[in-house]
Amino acid sequence: GSFSAFEGPYVITNGMNGTATFVVLMHQLAHEAGKAVIILVNKWDIVDKDSNTMSRYVKELRSELKFIEYANIEFVSALTGARMSGLLSLIEKTMEQYQRRISTGLLNDLLNDAVMSNPPSAKGTKVKIFYITQVAVKPPRFVLFASDPELVHFSWLRYLENRIREAFGFEGTPLQFKLRKRGSK
Repeated sequence: GSFSAFEGPYVITNGMNGTATFVVLMHQLAHEAGKAVIILVNKWDIVDKDSNTMSRYVKELRSELKFIEYANIEFVSALTGARMSGLLSLIEKTMEQYQRRISTGLLNDLLNDAVMSNPPSAKGTKVKIFYITQVAVKPPRFVLFASDPELVHFSWLRYLENRIREAFGFEGTPLQFKLRKRGSK
């Protein structure tokens, strides 16, 4: 449908009165479609603020929308135009991240460090991960070749995703991973 045809990033607005079910659904759809996401928190002009209001609200949003921790969050007021000036550059930056490509050499240096720090294993069995390569952008997709792909736990892939984000950014964009047995297509 039109959701998957749009190049993104999806800019989904959210007023200051909590995360509505509709907004959560929109984020879920954007995530499942592999889209970059920016969350705009509107009506920032009418909020009684102290020095911690924004960080409290970001924490609350991230808690409610755990599946898109990577999303950029921007506080704005459509009515007054407050904080809107940075939106275009944020959209451009998010699109750059969405189209970012990392060389296989850099990815494998990171993979080797990640495996040394936290080797993947399942039920006492060590799993050998041979290499990683990025196969696509929009969203960035990575394929890992392993001795026993079905033994690589989701939590280890999450650890690797966090390491990749620390090293290369990818703010505002989902990352997708596929495991393959070495020698398979």
